[in-house]
Amino acid sequence: MARALRPIGHDDRLSLVEHLDELRTRLVICALGLSVAFGIALWQNHPLLHLVNRPLERTTASAARHGAPGELGSTARSQVALRAALQRGAASFERLSRSSSLSPADRDQLLATARSYQDAVKALPSYVSGRQPITLGVGEPLSTTLTVSFYFAILFALPLVLYQLYAFVMPAFSPTEKRVARPLILLVPFLFVAGVVFGYYVVLPPAIKFLQSFNTSSFDVLVQAKPYYTFVTLTLLSLGIVFQLPVAILGLTRTGLVTTAQLRRNRRYAIVVIAVIAMLLPGTDPVTTLIEMVPLVILYELSILLARWLDRVSARNAALAIRDPDETTPDAV
Repeated sequence: MARALRPIGHDDRLSLVEHLDELRTRLVICALGLSVAFGIALWQNHPLLHLVNRPLERTTASAARHGAPGELGSTARSQVALRAALQRGAASFERLSRSSSLSPADRDQLLATARSYQDAVKALPSYVSGRQPITLGVGEPLSTTLTVSFYFAILFALPLVLYQLYAFVMPAFSPTEKRVARPLILLVPFLFVAGVVFGYYVVLPPAIKFLQSFNTSSFDVLVQAKPYYTFVTLTLLSLGIVFQLPVAILGLTRTGLVTTAQLRRNRRYAIVVIAVIAMLLPGTDPVTTLIEMVPLVILYELSILLARWLDRVSARNAALAIRDPDETTPDAV
């Protein structure tokens, strides 16, 4: 175990059995980390479910407040009208009870009616609430909760899994290759988190709004829990993956497979490919596709700029190495 977990150098020679033993140990560590993360996610499943449900709740609540057609808007309008009618009724009964021509019994009856109206107003929600996903099967609440908890467990355990992958594959790289690969691998979790955050705050709300409001006059739109969570998970996971575009571009340029000049010349083709990728992502409506395209194009352009800067740094270091090898820095890219 200690042999498998110690840092392994590029010049170390391990047998096939030792490599398999190291792989097994790292897989066990990943499984243990995933199990711990799953336990934490299951323990905190209520706030996690609320977090995933929030885009749907906000979108449906906003649609209801703005008079959306269909059952959702009709229910919201009825709720608002009923609350206003009860408030007016309570105020009217209170004014009538102050009349001097009424007997004490009639006055008490009017006050009791006014209080019952006020209690009804308090029982009604003070705001138009959004909808939550629905479940149909007897065991679906449990299975769906376990599934969502597992999705979050993967997200929580991702840094540990990536580190174990990094520690396993890095010994195969030479020192020069490590200087190229290490920054790219370190970029992966940050770009993944950026893609997930972008998807949650920027992509999901308009996607859900468009898909939920489409042709609502012909449907009573209800969202089942399992398809909704699958849609959210696939959307966020897809964006986390496609946000690795800079890693792919920098990897290609640093290994010499493509040049920044080729990337600039083929910019139009790259935009077409990005548009196709955006259309293949979940939520294939025009609004969502356009929103997903914008950051990918920006990442593509930033990757070209970063690759050009790294090329200049490498060229400068190479020139210094020719003139004076002692002036080169050991960790120059």
